[in-house]
Amino acid sequence: MHKEKVIVGLSGGVDSSVATLLLLEQGYEVEALFMKNWDEDDTDEHCTAEQDLSDAQKVADKLGVKLHGINFSADYWDDVFAHFLQEHEKGRTPNPDVLCNQKIKFKVFLDYALSLGADKIATGHYARITKKNNKYQLKTGVDNNKDQSYFLYLLGQEQLSKSLFPLGEISKDKVREIANKNDLVTAYKKDSTGICFIGERNFSEFLQTYLPKQPGNIVDQDGQIIKKHQGLAFYTIGQRKGLEIGGGFGKSGDPWFVADKLVDTNELLVVQGDHELLYHNTLEASDMHWIGEIMDLPLSCSAKIRYRQASQDCTIVDNGDSIKVIFNQAQRAITPGQSIVFYDKNECLGGAIIETRKNE
Repeated sequence: MHKEKVIVGLSGGVDSSVATLLLLEQGYEVEALFMKNWDEDDTDEHCTAEQDLSDAQKVADKLGVKLHGINFSADYWDDVFAHFLQEHEKGRTPNPDVLCNQKIKFKVFLDYALSLGADKIATGHYARITKKNNKYQLKTGVDNNKDQSYFLYLLGQEQLSKSLFPLGEISKDKVREIANKNDLVTAYKKDSTGICFIGERNFSEFLQTYLPKQPGNIVDQDGQIIKKHQGLAFYTIGQRKGLEIGGGFGKSGDPWFVADKLVDTNELLVVQGDHELLYHNTLEASDMHWIGEIMDLPLSCSAKIRYRQASQDCTIVDNGDSIKVIFNQAQRAITPGQSIVFYDKNECLGGAIIETRKNE
């Protein structure tokens, strides 16, 4: 009987390491592939690619799996990073991880794996794939704290039909336990955080190496100038850290938050405390993508406007070339450029890109 051949994206982290082990235990013919998606000076203290490759090789050797290596940096630059910079230049806040999954992991990597004779690819994402009425469904991972379906909403039927998520049914604690029990070098390796190509470095400083500074005024809701900013691209809605607004402003000791980016006047609007200007009950979104069949609108469902947010009840209505989403409760820090992802209980229906927000 033909064994299905699966090539797993082995990143050198604990999740993909355990995904590889579980696939072997499930009887697949398994190979692995280490993707380099960012060309970085290896002397850069933030670049972990060399260590990650070393760890991936150790895991592959331990499990007796062939490890392929490939550099997708050019694809990543063209399909993900260039868009990331363009959006920031417009004063928006994109989500490169969503685009990386669509363009790199489940397109370039998938095509490359198929060219190597794979039937399917696998990753260490915490999500599940099921099938109903001949349609593939993307479901949330059982570990609510780690569920990554939000980042996968741009996948379609073709990608889901050729993908496996071995960690979808287990918790992060269980993953570390399995890695430890099987003496994998990654068992207690710290999870990577932040955007893959930025790592732990200061986000604003990183952006300033690619985008020019465009100083302007930071103003409060009354238009009073508080200080200067270095450029709207370096801030995001809801941001608290990095504003460096000291004493002498405001009537209380509450922290300041970014409420809006006024692109026309190059002003950063900030408010103090949990201010009403941070909340909106309606948004418009573009580029709607449905994972399965196109849903009839209006549709009552739930949605997340950011990763790790609890799903919020809402209604999607047709808005011509876009959609309008009306929330049952006003949402804090709705951010243009970010993704809104829709759910029906534990099924991810799809998502769109937030364009504007308002109160109706």
